[in-house]
Amino acid sequence: MNTANKDTIRYKLEQREIVNLSEYATKSRFSKGRKNPIEESDLRTCFQRDRDRILHSKAFRRLKHKTQVFLSPFDDHFRTRLTHTLEVSQIGRTIARALDLNEDLVEAISLGHDLGHTPFGHCGEGVLDELVKGGFHHNIQSVRVVEVLENLNLCRETIDGILTHTWGYTPKTPEAQVVQLADKVAYINHDIEDSVRAGVISEKDLPKDCIEYFSSIQSKRLNKMITEIVTNSIGKPNVAMSEEGWYYTTKLRQWMFDNVYVDSPAKFEEEKARKVIRELFFLYSDMLKSVCDESKIERIVTDYISGMTDRFAVERFKDHFVPKGLQLSAKDDYLFKLANVVN
Repeated sequence: MNTANKDTIRYKLEQREIVNLSEYATKSRFSKGRKNPIEESDLRTCFQRDRDRILHSKAFRRLKHKTQVFLSPFDDHFRTRLTHTLEVSQIGRTIARALDLNEDLVEAISLGHDLGHTPFGHCGEGVLDELVKGGFHHNIQSVRVVEVLENLNLCRETIDGILTHTWGYTPKTPEAQVVQLADKVAYINHDIEDSVRAGVISEKDLPKDCIEYFSSIQSKRLNKMITEIVTNSIGKPNVAMSEEGWYYTTKLRQWMFDNVYVDSPAKFEEEKARKVIRELFFLYSDMLKSVCDESKIERIVTDYISGMTDRFAVERFKDHFVPKGLQLSAKDDYLFKLANVVN
């Protein structure tokens, strides 16, 4: 637990949380703290500070050039990993505010949840999962990014939320539960919109019972999913969607896997992306054999490749595997030759 001078803004913000937030909310004054204790800010709570540290990290900036579903989209309106992250944050904050939970903690977890994602989305993650001993999971890599690679020294509650945002994990705070749900709600809805924009599916292709329950209109469907979470969680220690709402949400998610995420025109370029990741992995592993301990090579290569943006990975592949023409130092020599010839 941190202590604060009662004259500071941070103390007033912490006191406001204690008075106004739900009894189940995670209060910043009672945070379990950081691995390495630091002098706290007079202006910001510890969770606000986590949010800001993530927002200013290099890994966060790289999300703008990492794939969500469509590889290197030609249309600027398709989502990237960054815009997905921002939508998760918006949905999460809406839910947190409605339930009187800690909105700052939700925002910090949301902004950090995908920092460890690979280039080329889940396609890239799948390749590394095959190549790395023990597998590769982007949520675990996200924790490694904030704890080791960028050493952001975040609060334990924020790190737990980043780790548990994906399927199969049990969050320790209601705020982390919010993000786990907000992530699913965000990608199901925006991936439908992007897939319709790309002509891969149309709204009428969606399961009829899901359309009847949620609506075929994007904003209404999104609003109903969020409302189902809020109305089912008010006054309760755990955050969850209603049983009926969750049934149709997971059915819609599975339909997207069957019709978009796997074996659709959205995936036609993925084998090429897999080749890029695979070849770079083997190349860098060989390059490091002469300069570092072999036991460290896989970890170093995994950290390097998983941090790449799509275009950086493609450029590195080109540099190493695509032949280039002879590069002349004086490219404009002929211009000057003409100057001497033409009257």
